[in-house]
Amino acid sequence: MDQGNLVATDIRTGRKTTLLTKDKFQVPVSNRQLDVVDFAFTPDSSQLLIFTNTARVWRYNTRGDYYLIDRKTGQQRQLGAGSGASALPAQSLMYAKFSPDGKKVAYVSEHNLYAEDVATGQRTQLTTDGTRKRINGTFDWAYEEEFDCRDGFRWSPDSKRIAYWQVDATKIRDYLMLNTTDSIYSYVIPVEYPKVGESPSPARIGIVAATGGATNWLTIPGDPQQHYLVRMEWFPTTDAVIVQQLNRKQNESKLFICNPSNGSANLIATETDKAWIDGKDRWSPSGPAGWEWLNGGKAFVWVSEKDGWRHIYRVSADGKQEVLLTPGSYDIASINHIDEATNQIYFIASPQNTNQRYLYRTRLDGKGKAERVTPAGLAGTHGYTISPNGRLAMHTFTNYQTLPAREWISLPDHKPVNEAESIAARSKPVAKPNVSFFKVTTDDGITLDGWMAKPTDFDSTKKYPVVFHVYGEPASSTVNDVFSVGMNNLFAGDMAKAGYVYVALDNRGTPNLKGAAWRKAIYRQIGRINVRDQAMGAKKLFSQHAYLDTSRVAVWGWSGGGSTTLHLLFQYPDIYKTGISIAAVGNQLFYDNIYQERYMGLPQENREDFVAGSPITYAKNLKGNLLYIHGTGDDNVHYSNAEVLINELVKHNKQFQVMPYPNRTHSISEGPGTSQHLRTLYTNYLLQHCPPGPR
Repeated sequence: MDQGNLVATDIRTGRKTTLLTKDKFQVPVSNRQLDVVDFAFTPDSSQLLIFTNTARVWRYNTRGDYYLIDRKTGQQRQLGAGSGASALPAQSLMYAKFSPDGKKVAYVSEHNLYAEDVATGQRTQLTTDGTRKRINGTFDWAYEEEFDCRDGFRWSPDSKRIAYWQVDATKIRDYLMLNTTDSIYSYVIPVEYPKVGESPSPARIGIVAATGGATNWLTIPGDPQQHYLVRMEWFPTTDAVIVQQLNRKQNESKLFICNPSNGSANLIATETDKAWIDGKDRWSPSGPAGWEWLNGGKAFVWVSEKDGWRHIYRVSADGKQEVLLTPGSYDIASINHIDEATNQIYFIASPQNTNQRYLYRTRLDGKGKAERVTPAGLAGTHGYTISPNGRLAMHTFTNYQTLPAREWISLPDHKPVNEAESIAARSKPVAKPNVSFFKVTTDDGITLDGWMAKPTDFDSTKKYPVVFHVYGEPASSTVNDVFSVGMNNLFAGDMAKAGYVYVALDNRGTPNLKGAAWRKAIYRQIGRINVRDQAMGAKKLFSQHAYLDTSRVAVWGWSGGGSTTLHLLFQYPDIYKTGISIAAVGNQLFYDNIYQERYMGLPQENREDFVAGSPITYAKNLKGNLLYIHGTGDDNVHYSNAEVLINELVKHNKQFQVMPYPNRTHSISEGPGTSQHLRTLYTNYLLQHCPPGPR
């Protein structure tokens, strides 16, 4: 959008062409201007679909209103509209998308699936049984949060049918959040939330005609209460659907080819792992949607860690033949583009420095070697959004000294489209002489990556307080070569100028590109192996650097990092004197089944691991200073985690400070003044209990 107009820009020349003027985005009745959040064209570009007036569903704004605009006539129509009771509720539509022929739009409203004719506006309700807990065409809380599954339906290539998920959460118990501030009487907000040890929400996949009628359900083998259906897509040319099924422990993956007419499912591939198998959301920038087809659907691209590294394979459609495309002792981070015309696949990797990211490519037939496309000279973290024809890409770059920057480049030569606007021409490194990356080997023989930001005017003959920033679980890492290294957005001021040494370490189990053994060492060991690595890494740093004041050691983290903070304070109280824990899981048995069972197993089989990995088990050991922070409206890590932790600390007469933020979610960002209050609270506590400056 450019000054309210929809504009197409020629990347090579910079020439702009107005596709739709801003007056076409004005609603005639109300004279309201549509705020365009997203848009899509029909294949012939005659119709424009606008997403506007959005609202959040859990973490993301995936619900709102959709408008169709005829580019030739300027005629505008709201999808789902009608007179009186026939109109769908405002701000209720989700995931609207054109059929491949551009003649219909399908969408979800209030847990039911609809198809609407583009030309006539005739709307057909495809499902009628949708409720809060019987969900058609989208997903429940756990699928969305842990598998990144949101858009739950797929058009057939011939535009005649739709394949969709139905999630049955009717037997999933609600977690009841209590809103005590938005009215004079409190009220309950129920969230269908399967806790650890509870069976998953059964999911099935159905095929329905775009003109309506009965749904034909795929008969995928297995107990639906003991597995997940995490990916599904139509074959591009044949009348078949491919589905990926994970068992409940997520250590067995099966691929089925399904007949949409009779529902039969044929198993074509099985993979197992001693720990877990990651889904596509781990290695795809666009999430788990779609399938990477080759040769018109006769083969597809697949990612697996079965040889100990995350590699790309070419697999025949019947699953009988596969070719390893990225051999070697390194991981790929993501697949970015497949260019069949040139027999190339582009991917992100960093074989030499796992804290950085670069673009590589290799041959799709498996007969080539990985070739780095990112030129030498810009060491750091690169990202690429590549055009459908593989000739242009939006290239982003950052490192610890360079603010995030972007440019348009041509491929495969990686040349800036506009030399004057290139990253090399515009980006000026910011001197950070106090920031450095390092490796430290603990007494357990484990080598950890880390970064350290020393104080301004650092004097090695003096002692400084040290603050550790931690996460430590499989969902994220903290040691990456990006500009935010050494910065702390929760500290109101400059930590280096205040006189702190700021440090981060990545322990075993974090998702670094160090091979499956590194990432999966944490299996059934969350709260133990990661915590020990952090503590042993800190001890080794203290033995190597006399300027670190061991009497002033603080640690902080959010979510999984909040849990790690609690563990470090409780399990290693002689090392960590002060901790600030935000939105932490206090008891692993209180978290959702998909995440916790993936990394810990089933509590019915190894409950002792969940107990040994929970902060409340060690709360009695608290010696230092603890500030615990949590939002009471957190639908992710429920506030009950805070209350059981508080009870355990009270039981043992452990003194601490707690800050509940009423009705705030996991981000603790809602409401006026919240972010500033949190920063002030965090900063004052750190200044008081871990005083800055040299001694």
